[in-house]
Formats: sequence, structure tokens, C-alpha cells
Amino acid sequence: MTLYVNLAELLGTRIENGFYRPGDRLPSVRALSLEHGVSLSTVQQAYRLLEDNGLALPRPKSGYFVPADRKVPALPAIGRPAQRPVEISQWDQVLELARAAPSPDVVQLGRGMPDVTSPTLRPLTQALGRISRRSDMPGLYYDNIHGRRCLREQVARLLLDSGTNVDPDDLMITTGAQEALAISIRSVCEPGDIVAVDSPSFHGAMQALKGLGMKALEIPTDPLTGISLDALELALEQWPIKAIQLTPSCNNPLGYNMPEDRKRALLVLAQRFDVAVIEDDVYGDLAYSYPRPRTIKSYDEDGRVLLCSSFSKTLAPGLRVGWIAPGRYLDRALHMKYISTGSTATQPQLAISDFLRAGHYEPHMRRMRGQYQRSRDLMTGWVTRYFPEGTRVSRPQGGFMLWIELAEDFDSLRLNRALQGQGVQIAVGSIFSASGKYRNCLRMNFAAKPTTQIEEAVRKVGAAAARLMQRADLA
Repeated sequence: MTLYVNLAELLGTRIENGFYRPGDRLPSVRALSLEHGVSLSTVQQAYRLLEDNGLALPRPKSGYFVPADRKVPALPAIGRPAQRPVEISQWDQVLELARAAPSPDVVQLGRGMPDVTSPTLRPLTQALGRISRRSDMPGLYYDNIHGRRCLREQVARLLLDSGTNVDPDDLMITTGAQEALAISIRSVCEPGDIVAVDSPSFHGAMQALKGLGMKALEIPTDPLTGISLDALELALEQWPIKAIQLTPSCNNPLGYNMPEDRKRALLVLAQRFDVAVIEDDVYGDLAYSYPRPRTIKSYDEDGRVLLCSSFSKTLAPGLRVGWIAPGRYLDRALHMKYISTGSTATQPQLAISDFLRAGHYEPHMRRMRGQYQRSRDLMTGWVTRYFPEGTRVSRPQGGFMLWIELAEDFDSLRLNRALQGQGVQIAVGSIFSASGKYRNCLRMNFAAKPTTQIEEAVRKVGAAAARLMQRADLA
């Protein structure tokens, strides 16, 4: 990534996080040149990029300013601390989302689906075709329980970008990140154990806890900095927590990148109380800034972090290829893998390995990160325009999910029902909570290339929300 793009992303992040407010004067070209050790032309290119994205406005002889009319919706509120661990509910709502089949008549704003239409994925589909035509038919045989070594070697190289140094022999290929999370949970916990989770939290991880008979303790989470370390420390002192499960980079659903010093501090807490950390990094490579955020695993020196990820969000979910770096729990994780799905399908492993080895992954990532960042800005603008006044919106630093918070007494379950028959589906906020909190919230996907159909879908959601709020006021 070029110097001016890096600088533009840094300034853009500061603007979006409120460091520079609407109407503020931005640093001069000369000041930025000295501060970052780059040329004046590099700074000018960065400002032109910010200007193109609507984040900076030049004024003759005065410099650059944040547009005064730029509407910045408030961030979602931080949830209240949980009183006690709870058994996970919300399966019916999760099942409703999971059952939704792709249809040209429905705009799927609720599913965690990346854009799979990019031409940069063509080498992957070509690799799948080549492997299927080989006379020795390698894709039709059982693989070993660890997964294909050629893919594990490529994943180990990929992890270096996140500061994570893992030997290929310490990696396991899984059937998606969902299996990686389930294996991790079963490797460190027993039925009845307590797991601390960020809140709101990925519904798939919580449903894995539910299915395995465990309880969740929801820890309040800041929409910019992540899980509250003070609340987590208090919970660790009060309850016999066996593991901490969280998504610290490009979080789903809030979109934040947990600062590096807070990741290190969380690991220190885990060491102090001798608990495992289950880190979901499935969106980490989709961070808009470069270099991408470090993993908690990258600071791990005693093997207590189980790092889970997959290619479902970066390439395509239908491949069902993920991985886990289980640290000290490798033997236990291998057994859990053996009794769940056994080996992972061979053909997609070989195709992804070819795709990575040929150097196609990073160009694809650059394209998707740029597309998703632009789509985020458009989607945020549409929500600001079409949703009721006072709506709070997350500011994702990566990935393709937007978390939206309406008035406290709003019910997104009623909103979802009201949208039935209008060709739109959302993800209701309550599925991101073990106890059914966040009923006044929803999550929307902005991965697809923006179209008038998607804008109309967002308008329908906002209009339906406004009607429900108006009815509640009249009642």
C-alpha cells in the first residue's frame, strides 16, 4: 500500500473517531510532512483522497478542514455489566437467519456474506476446476486430520502479517471458523463451565456454547476500544471463568479494532487468572488500515491463546475452510476435530493453497478492503438519511458489518416481521446477546457493491423503523 494511502487512512480514522470534528482545521501539509517523514506531494495526494471520500474540504489559503455539514451519528452505547453467567437463548432467531436462502427477490442485509463476485476470485475458481480435472483425483481422497500441509504452510506465512509466528505443524485446518470455535471451546471447557464473552458477541460462538452446555458471562464492550478490561477483571475475580472468547480485530458486529496495548493487557489478565483465550480473527485481514492489526496470539508466550479464523469472509463461505492454532491444547483439539467432522474436504484446501502460493490473495484483499470501506461510508450515509433521528451507528475499522442502535424501547424483532414481504432481511440485535439484550439494535451487511436496490432496501428498513416508533408514541 502506498504512503499517501496509509496517511489518508490514518487521518480518516481520526476524523471518523471524532479526533477531528466537523468544521475543524486539519494539520497543514508541511506539518504532516515533518511528522510522518514524507514528501509534501505525498501529503497532498493523501488530502486529495480524503477530499474524494468527503472527509476533507480545501479552503484557499487556509488549508484543509473537516466538512462542517458532515453528519456523524453517535456511536452505540456500551452495554450494562451482566449480573451473573446465563444459559444462552435466542436459537430460534438465529435459526431464522440461518435458514434464509439466497434469492434475487430478497436483499440480504442480515447474513455475514462477503462479496464473491469480484474478478480477483477468478484464479480460485480456475484452481478448483484444474484440480477436479486431474487424473489422479486428489480432491476425492480423505485428508489427514491436520489438513493439507501445503495449505498449512501458506496459512503460517499469511499469519506473519498479524505478527503471529506459528509453525505449520501447530495449525489444524477446520471446516470453517465455526468448527474452529467449537473445537476451541470443547478443548478448554466442560459442560457447565463459564465463558466470558464480548457483548454484543458473534451469535455462532454463543450458540456453540449453548450446544455444549456452557454458560456465558457478557462483558460490556466499547464500540471503539473493545471489551472492558475493568469489567473483565472484576468478572474473573468473582466467577470461575474457564475461557475468554472474543473478536478483537474488525469485530463482528461492532467493527472496532482493539488497541494493541489493550490486547496485551487482556493477555496479562488471562495469565494472572490462568484462563484460556479463544480469539476469533475471521475478519482480521479485512482491516482498512495497513498493516493489519496484530492478534492477541502474537503476544502469547505460553500457548494459552487458541486462534481461530477462516477464508469464509475473505474469499467465500461456500469453501468451508478455516483453521485453528490451538497452542498448548493441540492434542485435545485434534481429538475434538476427529470426533466432529474428521478431515476437512480436500479439494477446496488444494485450490486455496494454489491461490495463496500464486500471490493472488493480497491483490484480492486490497480490492475488497477498498470496496468495503467505500460501501461502509455509503451505508452509514444512507442510515443517517433514512433512519429516525437519534439513531446510533458503529464506525467499523474493517469487515463489512454495521451495528445500528435505535431508541431503547424499540423492538427489532417487530421490525424484522414488518419487513417480511418487502424483500429485505436484517439481523436482529438480540441474537448477539446470550440473554437477549440489544432488542433495539440490528446488524446490516454492506459487502455487496452499492446499488439503487440496496439503497432502497436501507430506506425501507428506516421507514419501517420510523413507522413502528410513531405507533409506539401514539399508543
